[in-house]
Amino acid sequence: MRSLTARQREVLVLAANGNSNRQAAAHLGVTPHSIAEILTAAYRRLGATDRAQAVAIALAVGEIGIHQIHIPDQQREAAA
Repeated sequence: MRSLTARQREVLVLAANGNSNRQAAAHLGVTPHSIAEILTAAYRRLGATDRAQAVAIALAVGEIGIHQIHIPDQQREAAA
């Protein structure tokens, strides 16, 4: 498995935090299509087939850290 690029990590963290391609694109100033292409490349590098699996693998192999995933207070309270 090859390491993710900095951009792939950045986009995967946005996805891990619940952002859609459109939201991530607006945040980064690119098109949703660009986000889809970046994620597809990240999936290939990680051997993943979808967002959830990519996030799980990236966490497991240390490409992204658990501290980068932010749970909204409302969801945190509901889970407690």
